[in-house]
Amino acid sequence: MIEFLQQAWTQAQQQSLLELVAVLLSVAYVVLAAHQNSWCWPCAFISTSIFVFLFWESTLVFNMLLNVFYIVMAVVGYFSWNKGKLLQTEKFIVKALSLDKLAILLCLGVAITVILVMIGSQLFQSEWIWLDAITTVFSIIATILTARKYIDNWYFWMVMNPLSAYLVYKNGLYLTSILMVVFTIMACYGYIKWKSDIPNEA
Repeated sequence: MIEFLQQAWTQAQQQSLLELVAVLLSVAYVVLAAHQNSWCWPCAFISTSIFVFLFWESTLVFNMLLNVFYIVMAVVGYFSWNKGKLLQTEKFIVKALSLDKLAILLCLGVAITVILVMIGSQLFQSEWIWLDAITTVFSIIATILTARKYIDNWYFWMVMNPLSAYLVYKNGLYLTSILMVVFTIMACYGYIKWKSDIPNEA
């Protein structure tokens, strides 16, 4: 543990300021999202733009593409949340998926992961292609659920964040690895905050 923290500190000194900015803005995103504050999306837009560059340098192609998707979803999420707040529509109300829809999402996610790996393995070589693909696919699902205010998004983040922490740690992004651990804790916090806002479940 001490060795890991020393590595993280060394990297923090050697890495460009970009990663530190991305990490801080990512933390701000999760905190603001947990409180249903739409300013979480501008934070996400900037941080994910930086991560596109960082993941490209680390040859984590799927995670780089994931962050391109995050950029788009940051815009969609911002307008979706603010439109729902303005109109007081169901879109802005925290809700939960039915079990059958959740099962469909899981099956769809697994299928897309397999397809991505099959395609990706033909285009480039990566030791972490399976973990890269699965964290990418299910993080996309979680992001869509976040933008649509489904509480189930936090379940996905509770699983994907630890996996992502391991992935980026193995690829030398120690600060980002710590960030993913923080995200795991914040996912639990976000779930608790959102659960109290589900109608008839407060």
